[in-house]
Amino acid sequence: MPFLDWVNKNHAKDTAREVPYHLLKREATYGDEASAADNLLIQGDNLLALKALLPFYAGRVKCIFIDPPYNTQSAFEHYDDRLEHSQWLSMMYPRLVLLRDLLAEDGSIWITIDDNEAHYLKVLMDEVFGRANFLCGIAWEKRYSPPPDTKDFGYVHDLILVYRKGKAFVRKLLPSTDDQTGRYKNPDSDARGSWKAMDYTCRFSADERPNLYYPIRQPNTGEEIWPKKTRVWAMSREVHLKNEAEGRIWWGTKGSNSVPALKNFLSEVAQGMMPMSLWKHSLAGHNQDGKKEALALFGDTPFSTPKPERLLSVILHIATEPGDLVLDSFLGSGTTAAVAHKMGRRYIGIEMGEHARTHCIPRLEKVIAGEQGGISEAVGWQGGGGFSFLTLSEPAFDEDGRLNAAVKFPTLAAYVWHVETGSPGQQAFDSPFLGMHEGKAYFLLYNGILGDRRPAGGNVLTSAILAHLRELCPVQVPFVVYGETARLGPARMEAEGVTFKQIPYDVTMR
Repeated sequence: MPFLDWVNKNHAKDTAREVPYHLLKREATYGDEASAADNLLIQGDNLLALKALLPFYAGRVKCIFIDPPYNTQSAFEHYDDRLEHSQWLSMMYPRLVLLRDLLAEDGSIWITIDDNEAHYLKVLMDEVFGRANFLCGIAWEKRYSPPPDTKDFGYVHDLILVYRKGKAFVRKLLPSTDDQTGRYKNPDSDARGSWKAMDYTCRFSADERPNLYYPIRQPNTGEEIWPKKTRVWAMSREVHLKNEAEGRIWWGTKGSNSVPALKNFLSEVAQGMMPMSLWKHSLAGHNQDGKKEALALFGDTPFSTPKPERLLSVILHIATEPGDLVLDSFLGSGTTAAVAHKMGRRYIGIEMGEHARTHCIPRLEKVIAGEQGGISEAVGWQGGGGFSFLTLSEPAFDEDGRLNAAVKFPTLAAYVWHVETGSPGQQAFDSPFLGMHEGKAYFLLYNGILGDRRPAGGNVLTSAILAHLRELCPVQVPFVVYGETARLGPARMEAEGVTFKQIPYDVTMR
């Protein structure tokens, strides 16, 4: 597979691994506290925030939507969208790597972009997510009329690149439209209900598909008819006879000599619409919708091209179920979080600018209060729920590798668990015994978890502490123990099957 190369690519590849791990600080809770625990709005650099989320959310995010800077060489109020090409690629690469690590095995990522970087982004995504996991390049009609400054071509669409994490991803059908169901009629009063006529032939020649070239009887005239040699019947003789016996063939009104058609009953087809690669504004809205929604919410338009709520609702219909976790690390004015909230999805939104406070928080407060803009009427939104507002705190480790004293036991426990297992920490982490993974038991002695800071209290591995750990995990498996120091000799630990790792020196980035 070909790879994209640019200046400082090696540094960009190292960045995701070397970016420091920061703490997240909960600043405030809005709305219902129980719901607020599942919905996070984070203000801060999204690279740092994504790294901070890994110990808790790696492999748990069902759908990622991002609308990154397009690198259009144009000035934007809230973003510098004039990055030199290699800088743009270096900005995107480590973020895509961290987003991939957060994505669930049955998850998908959707990225809006335009032609300035779309084809480079496609190659970059092939490298990070695997070319086999590319699903579609969707053309979304963002304008319904030509732009007024058109010189050569009227650019009226954006691209949406869609990738899955792996083969476990299954896309959902979109709700059927009146236009689709209106095509089904019942001119012969069939007891099975409305149906639509489907072509009874297919594009193969008699030489290519001789088994599909045979005569059938026209019931209105009694004559035998044959398909064209260049376009044979669409099913075998056996299947045709079955269709005939079940009354699934339409020959037109009585006495006519029309060709056959297959009845496709509405009651037997999937109740939904297959997602297509072209999204008209009638399906997914357009930028003008997004601007009107922003004006209604804020009295201004915080971004030049805010995405409409309908666009996000279509994506979430296809990629998620209620209760799934959605992430947007370029949250902008908060559209993704607002739509996820209204559709009953959990969400994490990350936004660097001050408008995380001036726009995103007020918007989500209005959603909780039951605002009726965007998709509210379509989904029956009446308000409720909650979210938490977090900021990035200090790094967990200083430049010399010393652990920040502000790090609490549950935070370090989740981090150690992720470093060792690659899995997110979802357990309570209220005991030195963190859990079992692939035949090993993991323990953390930190912050006086067993009572106090004396050796007998829990931060130092002694014979008494080891005996207590055996009580917490009586299974005879190898132990991995993190602590300040150990007072057991190497021979004793080898005999006991214990691997000791010292805090902070052995607490390393995964």
